[in-house]
Amino acid sequence: MSEGGAVEMRCWRVRRPGPIAAGPLDAERAPIPEPAPGELLVRVLACGVCRTDLHVAEGDLPVRRAAVVPGHEVVAEVVALGAATEGDGFAVGDRVGIAWLRHTCGECKFCLRGAENLCPRSAYTGWDADGGYAEFACVPAAYALRLPAGYTDADTAPLLCAGIIGYRALLRASVPPGGRLGIYGFGGSAHIAAQVAVARGAEVHVMTRDAAARELATALGAASVQGAADPPPVQLDSAILFAPVGELVPPALAALDRGGVLAIAGIHLSDIPPLNYQRHLFQEREIRSVTANTRADAREFLAFAGEHRIHLTTHGYSLDMADRALSDLAHGRFTGAAVLVP
Repeated sequence: MSEGGAVEMRCWRVRRPGPIAAGPLDAERAPIPEPAPGELLVRVLACGVCRTDLHVAEGDLPVRRAAVVPGHEVVAEVVALGAATEGDGFAVGDRVGIAWLRHTCGECKFCLRGAENLCPRSAYTGWDADGGYAEFACVPAAYALRLPAGYTDADTAPLLCAGIIGYRALLRASVPPGGRLGIYGFGGSAHIAAQVAVARGAEVHVMTRDAAARELATALGAASVQGAADPPPVQLDSAILFAPVGELVPPALAALDRGGVLAIAGIHLSDIPPLNYQRHLFQEREIRSVTANTRADAREFLAFAGEHRIHLTTHGYSLDMADRALSDLAHGRFTGAAVLVP
């Protein structure tokens, strides 16, 4: 039972994965979950709407939990601890974050070498377990995150996936000091990663089809902006592909200087066209994928956000409008990030 004695909550479940126009989500009332040992029960204060939620809803990702509650950019308040839960230092009333990574085994070779994002037994919020498109949720205390001060709940939410994954993508792109970074696609994650890169001294060039996104990129300090597949005005040391569009891989590789790295940030990507070895890969150009993140990545990024003010462009939706928020995301009706506020 939650604070105040409530026993039910509002939530959304992915009942029929498929095109967003077909209505894959249902709004429901459900019992408030009970925290298991080692878990926190939290009241959701805000939940970001991520493109991965769209991939779950539309069936681009295989079903891992039937009728799952999506959402993994959750800002919340702790309302109860599971039995025998020490809380990892968390107490009732604390403000915490729930992100994508929810569980790793801690025993496999990947976990033992500090690459828990590659754990074969990893589990994820809003895919393997119910997430934040709800009024309440549970999270393992060991995977809850402390949040930086100075941000509203709505502004904090996108930091918990868009921000963390953008940070991981920057690490994977190996941007050299003072290097030239190309960003392909300029949505929720890209507009945060661009600010981190600029703050670290990179020269950022943005390629995106959306006129409003190009204006935002300019306002956030991009050195140049152009169309999605247009060549940047300079050769790039590194690039990150945020748009889930495989057709952009060849032009992104062609824009790299010798030894350049392209990091592909999405969990889902449409098919990549054939590559020409001489044009796209020779001279030691590299392609690297990005797979989730480690908790260390999350903590490093949130500490950075606490020390450097990041400008968040967010669009608020009530919880009752979660399906509309996903539809607007699918159709590119906003720049920045959408956030559900129960």
